[in-house]
Amino acid sequence: MQTYRNNTSAAPAAAGHVPQFKTLAITTPKPFVFHVELNRPKKLNAIDREMWLEIRECFEALAINPDCRAIVLSAAGKHFCAGIDLSSMMALGQQLADSDDVARKGVIMERTIKIYQDSITAVERCAKPVIMAVHQACIGAGVDLITAADIRYSTKDAFFQVKEVDIGMAADVGTLQRFPKAIGSQSLARELCFTGRRFEAAEAERCGLVSRVFADKDTLVSGALDLAADIATRSPIAVQTTKESMVYSLEHTNQEGLDHIRTINKLNLQSEDFAQAVAAQLTKDEKPVFAKL
Repeated sequence: MQTYRNNTSAAPAAAGHVPQFKTLAITTPKPFVFHVELNRPKKLNAIDREMWLEIRECFEALAINPDCRAIVLSAAGKHFCAGIDLSSMMALGQQLADSDDVARKGVIMERTIKIYQDSITAVERCAKPVIMAVHQACIGAGVDLITAADIRYSTKDAFFQVKEVDIGMAADVGTLQRFPKAIGSQSLARELCFTGRRFEAAEAERCGLVSRVFADKDTLVSGALDLAADIATRSPIAVQTTKESMVYSLEHTNQEGLDHIRTINKLNLQSEDFAQAVAAQLTKDEKPVFAKL
């Protein structure tokens, strides 16, 4: 199992190369499976500016890495994520204080928010399925992060909170857009976002935010890695196209989604993956081994 830590370079990653990071730890525990950990345990994995930037860099690199077919994201330490690092917000406040012009202050804020939004969106746009493994606290920006994933598991002691209203702001990096779709209830989503009410793993499972609940962190991460390993045995063309179509269809009509997948599958149904998989089903042979993508 390989481990990657301590980023010393912000240079763009080539396909097949995984950059090293200061706020994330990356391992490869199973074939074609990458395990990404939020790695600021002393700060309860609160997301500072460096972590925002590294999350984007990490998922953009894994999106084009042919050795990666599925990703598990968990967190080191006591809690999954305590939200945004307020010390970073204080630094931003000082930057704003250096300008007297409201228009220039607005430009600084717009650029900063866009950096944070693009970081979370990189998880959603990553071509590879992303499985979140949440333990204990998942607050504020942590909810932004997990709602950009494809699959969410948690421990039974996990709890969630859309905390932004409690610090006098509206969530602005993805929760208000993705959370209602993730749980399928505008009423409950608005209740939780308007009040900042804490809700536990049992309620999260009932409303569909998480699809499985585990007894503890060890079994949680093990279960998430097992699922990732199962996904990684499938055709990467089939899996990645499935994700692309499902993400696209969230923001488009049914017909637009049908048109989109038809355009893709007119090529993909001619792929070697399709031929191998069909032949294996018909002959009851062992699972085919698919080439890297």
